[in-house]
Amino acid sequence: MFQRVVAEGIEIRQFSAKEADVVFAMVERNREYLRQWLPWVNESHSADDVRHFIERANTQWEAGLGPSCGIWLDGVFSGSVGSHAFDRANRSCSIGYWIEAGQQGKGIITRCCRSLIDYLFHEAGLHRVEICCGTGNVRSNAIPRRLGFSLAGVVREAQWVNGRWVDLEVWSMLEQNWRNPPTAEG
Repeated sequence: MFQRVVAEGIEIRQFSAKEADVVFAMVERNREYLRQWLPWVNESHSADDVRHFIERANTQWEAGLGPSCGIWLDGVFSGSVGSHAFDRANRSCSIGYWIEAGQQGKGIITRCCRSLIDYLFHEAGLHRVEICCGTGNVRSNAIPRRLGFSLAGVVREAQWVNGRWVDLEVWSMLEQNWRNPPTAEG
């Protein structure tokens, strides 16, 4: 089971099926905020939908194709960070993240991404990690910028989100440019 202590009071760990109700309740409380940028939100209608996502995420993890984690702040579920399935042939993946509205702007996602990326480069042996964010999602785009990613370009009308096409900024990091050595925490 993938699990990392990111900082005091911040933990990321692979989702468990028993957490589906808690995750769905958080999505429900933040639905209007999340659906602005995340296409999956409108397809999550019940805890069963979340349970199916968790099953797929755990199958991905068990196949050695990357973790999908809940973010736990002092033991309370508060968001998610994880990788999409690894492209083993090219030693690459993309990552995604979200956090409840009340926890934005505290550096939590940046720290969780840093921990995940350390794992991806130092333990999973990847060569390239990518982050894609809606061009108008200023807070989300600040994360890869803060982490030293390079803007690779903009993919026009790349994602259908909440009834509109969204352009995506594509950010990338190569293993030789990642300057975060592994820590004792993970």
